[in-house]
Amino acid sequence: MTTTAEKLSDPVTQHMRRDFARLTPNQTVAEALAAVRAKPLEGRIVYFYVLDDNDRLAGVVPTRRLLLAPPTTPISDIMVRRVVAIPESATVLDACEFFTLHRLLAFPVVSEEQRMLGIVDVELYTDEMRELDAGVTDELFQLIGVHVAEARRGTVLASFRARYVWLLCNVVSGVLAAFLTGLFEAELQKVVALALFIPVVLALAEAVSMQSLSLALQFLHGRKPTWASLVRGLRAELLTGVLLGLGTGALVALVAVLWFGGVQLSLSLLGGIAGGVTGAALMGFALPIVLRLLQRDPRVAAGPVALALSDMLTLVIYFNLARWLFH
Repeated sequence: MTTTAEKLSDPVTQHMRRDFARLTPNQTVAEALAAVRAKPLEGRIVYFYVLDDNDRLAGVVPTRRLLLAPPTTPISDIMVRRVVAIPESATVLDACEFFTLHRLLAFPVVSEEQRMLGIVDVELYTDEMRELDAGVTDELFQLIGVHVAEARRGTVLASFRARYVWLLCNVVSGVLAAFLTGLFEAELQKVVALALFIPVVLALAEAVSMQSLSLALQFLHGRKPTWASLVRGLRAELLTGVLLGLGTGALVALVAVLWFGGVQLSLSLLGGIAGGVTGAALMGFALPIVLRLLQRDPRVAAGPVALALSDMLTLVIYFNLARWLFH
């Protein structure tokens, strides 16, 4: 017998309907209605989907709009061109998130080439919610990395166990940061100002890391990540990180020039912040997606790991650049 948790993990293509109302952009409203009457569908019609000659999804027409439009109106004039579609790689759980987020009555399921494969309507979502109300909520929570039994107990010990292991990443990174600082003690004694700017250098990298992590979690909501989508996201985040690093690094470097004078300290700050912020942006964005791809919950683990890695990378860049410039 299939459990609810197993069904939620099913590919959405196993539960979609392949009979849906098809229209073409060059049809008129009258021609479209005549075609639908000539070949009536067995299931209910929620939306009319407009496909091009290659079966690619071009738009959607709500039923009310089709019925009220003048008969001679082209379908291309009344269709909605920006369509929210579910990829064929999605699971039933992903489809349920789409219904929760967008509040539509049905969604098309499309291939990577945007060819329409079928539809899932709101009955799939309501059926799953009805079963969850019947007492299998625990299975759904387990799929997203949270055990409902622990949440119901709500004990301090349970919360401690769930979060402490990841906070150890910050403990380890703090000890390693202290060790790194000791390795560069000569440079710090020579230029005390290097130590004064460590808090701001780390704070900028950590802030950008958390921003990128939040964007990645939003990116994951309602969709199934792939390694290809990770690469595309990292390309965009790389450019953003470089711009943020140069922008903030230039400001801090200017402060250093006005305060202490000298070019070496300013260049150390500019390079350290630019490199640290760029690396932090990439790690903050990549970690939640990689954890999800590895079937781990990114919400608890990604933050501490991203901060720890960002701190270490930033200090390594900052101190090594300073050693080279002050040599």
